Amino acid sequence: MELSSPGGIFGISGFLQFTHKGAIMNLRKLLMASALLLAFLPWDAFAVKEIRIGVIYPLSGNFAAVGRQIRAGTELAAEIANNVMDLEMTMAKNKGIKSMGGARIKLIYKDHEANPTLGADLAKKLILDDKVHGLMGSYHSSVTKTISAVAEQYGVPMINGTSTSPALTKRGFKWFWRTTPHDKWFTKDLFELIKGLHEGKVRGVGAVSKSDLGKISAACEKTEWGSHVCALIKGFAGEYGMELRKSMLYSAKSADLSSEVRSLKNSRPDAMLFAAYTSDAILMMKTLKAQKVYAKLIWGQNAGFQKPEFVKALGGATIGVLTRTVFLPKVVEIKPIAGVVNKMYRERAGVDFNGASARAFTGVQTWVHVLESAGSTSPAAIQSAAKRLHISGDELVVPWAGIKFAATGEEIGQNTLGSGLVGQYQKQSDGSIALEIVYPFDLASADMIYPLPSF
Repeated sequence: MELSSPGGIFGISGFLQFTHKGAIMNLRKLLMASALLLAFLPWDAFAVKEIRIGVIYPLSGNFAAVGRQIRAGTELAAEIANNVMDLEMTMAKNKGIKSMGGARIKLIYKDHEANPTLGADLAKKLILDDKVHGLMGSYHSSVTKTISAVAEQYGVPMINGTSTSPALTKRGFKWFWRTTPHDKWFTKDLFELIKGLHEGKVRGVGAVSKSDLGKISAACEKTEWGSHVCALIKGFAGEYGMELRKSMLYSAKSADLSSEVRSLKNSRPDAMLFAAYTSDAILMMKTLKAQKVYAKLIWGQNAGFQKPEFVKALGGATIGVLTRTVFLPKVVEIKPIAGVVNKMYRERAGVDFNGASARAFTGVQTWVHVLESAGSTSPAAIQSAAKRLHISGDELVVPWAGIKFAATGEEIGQNTLGSGLVGQYQKQSDGSIALEIVYPFDLASADMIYPLPSF
């Protein structure tokens, strides 16, 4: 006996329709609830396995050595970030990016060969083909200029740790941040040192009159970086009441700097200031020695003047030469964390940190902090995290007060808590030649040698 017709409410057909409708309603409710939950989570919080950062540096040719040192610094930072280590650094406490489920940092390296056009092309390939979440680089300010323009065009975040042309953070870019101090600050440090010599503030040196140290000449390589350094020297010379006898630009790839050195010699300066990369810094010093050119003070704007090759090639001729920097092995005496990490770096690279490699390490460290705060690889989330970033100086291997980016003003994206050092090559007790801190005065690690010994 049937309780109802097949189409009735208690029939088989009706029963199936009823249960089918209920299942659909329940499924819809489940999907809506899931959608609401997902809306409040970073879209890639559980999806991303690795965070890809394109790293563009000079890795061949004349800059291969510095490129290797910089690369070693970035690799060490990524290794620390991807593993738990016993270091007093936030990025050493978690395995990967904790806010993204332990996603690992993957650095994808490209060689720009010191070519701005190639650098821009590589940036495009990294963005379009490798689908990187961000960029780093690129040592040469001229290449950083073109790479960052590509990043800005595509809305891809870029953190720069090693390029120092002041103009880079004066473009109002929304996707570019720089951790390193720039050349205006570094050049001012030199003039503050000279002022300190005039005022008798330099350790181990009595007051030096302006008549003995008041005339300067400068020679700078002619790319974005060197051109700006020479312009800064001219400006600060006037501000500090010094006479600029000669200012010239030259090609860093020059095989002969004899005419430039003759011009410097004829200007008869008390101090000679340089912005040079490695090969031209060595060639400049050798040519000065060959032509018996003397000055009471020689200063280099870091770069080639702080590379291991500089001392290796010139030996005792470097004693007394000054260079600006942001890291010296002597820093470990005032920053224990710097000593621990420098030992790890030396085991990897065979040399101590220098200004470039230490800042490259710090660049990756900054990326880790930004990503942890962002909790997402979304460009907007990274941008927001960079704006609110504040890393304490206690965590850094460089002697800065910290890292905090300017969000307003003329230099948007510039770290406002950085600072520089002036080092001087001096002979050590074991006969080796190493840099001692002579500025800031309160951090001086040795008496300054003044005047410069003759070659």
